[in-house]
Amino acid sequence: MTTAFDPVDLAGKRLPNRIVMSPMTRSRAYGPGATVTDLTATYYAQRASAGLIITEGTQPSVIGQGYPDTPGLHSAGQVDAWRGVTEAVHAEGGTIFAQLMHTGRIGHPSLLPDGLVPVGPSPVRPQGQVFTHQGMQDYVTPKELTEEEIQETIADFARAAVNAIAAGFDGVEIHGANGYLIHQFLAPNSNVRSDGWGGSVTGRIRLGAEVAKAVAEAIGGERTGFRISPGNPLNDIAETDPADVERTYTALVAELAPLELAYLHLLEGPDRELTRRLRKDWPGVFVLNPFTYPEPTGPESLDLVQDGTADLISFGALFLANPDLPRRLADGGPFTSPDKATFYGGDHRGYTDYPALPA
Repeated sequence: MTTAFDPVDLAGKRLPNRIVMSPMTRSRAYGPGATVTDLTATYYAQRASAGLIITEGTQPSVIGQGYPDTPGLHSAGQVDAWRGVTEAVHAEGGTIFAQLMHTGRIGHPSLLPDGLVPVGPSPVRPQGQVFTHQGMQDYVTPKELTEEEIQETIADFARAAVNAIAAGFDGVEIHGANGYLIHQFLAPNSNVRSDGWGGSVTGRIRLGAEVAKAVAEAIGGERTGFRISPGNPLNDIAETDPADVERTYTALVAELAPLELAYLHLLEGPDRELTRRLRKDWPGVFVLNPFTYPEPTGPESLDLVQDGTADLISFGALFLANPDLPRRLADGGPFTSPDKATFYGGDHRGYTDYPALPA
């Protein structure tokens, strides 16, 4: 019987266990030009006992940034800085993928240079506010991407993936979830286009599929993962029709399947039946961040590997506060609770000072 502590083959790479560190924004890219620092290298190296680390969302372009002090992978300086992180993780025997995240309409002009404004599939302003260096500010109406700009965006993802491999990453995860750009194209409330990039299910899934194809062509499908979150209302996304959600995501998965990607990563909603359907449809490795709201993913979710619901389980907040999480899960604890006040920004406190268990 397979357990979460058994090794697994990830597109030809042997992982020592099936416990994944989920991508988590930390907003500590304090180096010049949105670069990570030595503290970032320490943070990820401390967690290298994960079967797989997926980094915080990393913008593939200048316009893809939606939060303060998040890192990029679109400049030579950013590539050099990330190399220190990957070398530190590999020195500890870990495997690390970079998550490529274009936030789309989620952001603010004050976070962007040269008078740029956030972009999206349609000029539909999201409800809510975003944190900036000037405090909380209302979202603005995004600039609708033109056909040419969509193609440029696809190329940005591919270039960032190439940069990730140059920086020493083992692969990349395309962020198609949580209300960011690719998810904005998938959702009918944020994508009201009537051209080939909207309207029908075929149009709405097109950006995600085209980005995946471009990235897989650039670095290989075996180095490419894809994350989705069907029905997730985060960042003013409204996917409220269950039938449309199922049609949309089964169609997307059908487009991704022939690319032989490293994995599909599902951030699950309350619909476990949809999870089972997507698991059945996906021919490769299936990573699950299970629905446990309002609690973080905990040790009880390990059973989902044993019963075949998923191949790997990703943990967020629990990994943030427990750098040696696989050992703690194997031992049944104890588990440190994360300090939410230090999730975003700040120094080493709540970042690299969570202790591991004594040897």
